[in-house]
Amino acid sequence: QVPRCRRRQQQQQQRPERGGDGGGGGDQAGWAGGYPEIVKENELFERYYRELGIVPAGEWGAFMAALREPLPATLRITGYRSHAKEILHCLKEKYFKELQNLEVDGQKVEMPQSLSWYPEELAWHTNLSRKILRKSPQLEKFHQFLVSETECGNISRQEAVSMIPPLLLNVNPHHKILDMCAAPGSKTAQLIEMLHADMNVPFPKGFVIANDVDNKRCYLLVHQAKRLNSPCIMVVNHDASSIPNLQIDVDGRKEVLFYDRILCDVPCSGDGTMRKNIDVWKKWTTQNSLQLHGLQLRIATRGVEQLAEGGRMVYSTCSLNPIENEAVIASLLEKSQGALELADVSSELPGLKRMPGITKWKVMLKDGQWFEEWKDVPSNRQTQIRPTMFPVKDEEKLKAMNLERCLRILPHHQNTGGFFVAVLIKKSPMPWNKRQPKVHQKLPQRTGDTEVTAANSDNSSECITEEPTLAENEESKTMKELQNSDTEQSKKEGVCGPPPSKKMKLFGFKEDPFVFLPEDDPLFLPIQKFYALDPSFPKMNLLTRTQEGKKRQLYMVSKELRNVLLNNSEKMKVINTGIKVWSRNSDGEQFGCAFRLAQEGIYTLYPFIHARIISVCIEDVKILLTQENPFLSKFSSETQKKVKDMAMGSIVLKYDPDPEKPDDLQCPIVLCGWQGKTSLRAFVPKNERLHYLRMMGVEVFKAKRKEEESESKTEEEVQHRLAQTEEGMDVEDKERDLVTKMEAEIGEESSQSPVESSAMEVENKIEDLDQTSKNANSHVSQESKDADTSNVKD
Repeated sequence: QVPRCRRRQQQQQQRPERGGDGGGGGDQAGWAGGYPEIVKENELFERYYRELGIVPAGEWGAFMAALREPLPATLRITGYRSHAKEILHCLKEKYFKELQNLEVDGQKVEMPQSLSWYPEELAWHTNLSRKILRKSPQLEKFHQFLVSETECGNISRQEAVSMIPPLLLNVNPHHKILDMCAAPGSKTAQLIEMLHADMNVPFPKGFVIANDVDNKRCYLLVHQAKRLNSPCIMVVNHDASSIPNLQIDVDGRKEVLFYDRILCDVPCSGDGTMRKNIDVWKKWTTQNSLQLHGLQLRIATRGVEQLAEGGRMVYSTCSLNPIENEAVIASLLEKSQGALELADVSSELPGLKRMPGITKWKVMLKDGQWFEEWKDVPSNRQTQIRPTMFPVKDEEKLKAMNLERCLRILPHHQNTGGFFVAVLIKKSPMPWNKRQPKVHQKLPQRTGDTEVTAANSDNSSECITEEPTLAENEESKTMKELQNSDTEQSKKEGVCGPPPSKKMKLFGFKEDPFVFLPEDDPLFLPIQKFYALDPSFPKMNLLTRTQEGKKRQLYMVSKELRNVLLNNSEKMKVINTGIKVWSRNSDGEQFGCAFRLAQEGIYTLYPFIHARIISVCIEDVKILLTQENPFLSKFSSETQKKVKDMAMGSIVLKYDPDPEKPDDLQCPIVLCGWQGKTSLRAFVPKNERLHYLRMMGVEVFKAKRKEEESESKTEEEVQHRLAQTEEGMDVEDKERDLVTKMEAEIGEESSQSPVESSAMEVENKIEDLDQTSKNANSHVSQESKDADTSNVKD
């Protein structure tokens, strides 16, 4: 039995090798220039995979040649569907057309190609290198477009094979989803997008709980997920092999939370990523797979335990090794005793070339010694090699498993990385869980549910009983006492604090609690009145991250995530959840409301707001996005009329597309703004501004150059602040961490009023530049902190 601390270390050490998600094209094509020359040879690798026969006859040469070639850069268009279609239209009609017939150094530039199997042409790959991108103005413009859109989350650089698992999960907006090993977050982002398939539904019934064992990587996950501005995502920090059972309140009783969909993209040896992670060539040995097999099996077992009956779990690795792939699936199927089955997904993702899973394999030590059966393994090797690593000998059992339904993606078939995917369906409870009632009928005062799983039995395939040990009973008793004394009171107050376990606080940041707004909180009434919120507005879902003092930011989660938070705060380490919908403005009370709207949550809030909405035409939008603080006289007469009778303060600026003008932007835009005495302005992050302007056909590339030449000193300072203010981690007043520098307070002051600071600001706010209009009323106090995550990309 491997101690938990060692298991944790193993996971953390191995995670960097997970190539399916990371970097997309980061070290591909022309991106690999910084590496020292590495000889792309490994005799043991070739010997091992030739012997196993994972490559069809006659294709070995093509397989090895593909592995030695750099991987094409791949990108995926993300976000809500209508916006994604506009970006695709912009890419195809503008940037790709400019690349046609373009020659650089006498060579014709290769056009980007869409991935034939990815729906709606939303994924593309290109062999253009950075070196080439800088050699032509058209290519430089294209490169700047990719960089800027990636920064604001509209494009994700993600490896092609990494996009497959979320697609095979078949997610619907009502599904409860668990992503077990989620960082850095590209697949999580795909799952969130699927929940929000219908842009008109602000709160889908489903949610994503994204987990990772590594505390620091959890913040990369937050960085990725927050780009999508969803109230339905929660990031947690646990060892996936022992992630706790959660409970939810259903009509006054507590029930165990089972997930409809689970993504189990486990840590692996990563030999499918050789084209990108060139170090794998010299480091590869069979030992990596032998060490990881047990961890992978424990994580997968924990996953299927938490899967709802009829639910679907996708197990994936970026490894070609059957010890990490078919061996794990076969062991899982065998001990499930018919509770699980492999789904036949041969008709899904047409256009994706795949190989079937294999049914026969052998185990090899790093010294080249082979073993065909467990009985052949000498006793001194039985800690390295486990019985679950070998194929099932019983032909009938093997046939019933349908291992050929697994998917193997080989690099030379479609110019990708290597990958393995298995889709599991849960038909009934796991045999060792059958004694556990499916539903807790009463509201029990217990948080220490017995969770003896495969995580506690290492690599054996024995049945696991649910008998609690004496130590567990004691722990359960202690937890009951803790809950009875402190927790029940906290829950009444809507406070979800960190877990009581002291050891949890030794790792990473100490998280602030999540405090839901009480129903009778006087804070809400002025907000409700000022914005004329609909009676259906779910105010119970509003929360803050502070128990004492002034509430500076208000966040929102879905009703379902609120349920999860309130019922599991003692057993979950929550890193982040909710999107910011309002920010305190220190001068705001004189305008009738102390809180202004936040851009990151405006698409969620907008359906509930019935006042302070100004419909604007496309020319007005261009003015708002290109000028810092334009006078009202610059806007259309219709806009001026609407503003005339409106009180100063925070406003919503709404653009609706005109179907009769197909050349105009065809997706709706909702912006947060501020109405002053003589001016109107938008509070939109810099990259988001550039994004909307591009979609409207404004040539940002050239405009930016001209702007730089004519900018005044004040303008330059503002641009400097814009560039500095990066998307922040959503943790208010967090303790500083020297390693990741997650917090860097900006202690700037404006000429009118001090600028408060908070680590939770995501918007790139702009100070009022109009020196001629020095009205305190038109000044908006803001809160922003710099989170040092600018160098982190998937």
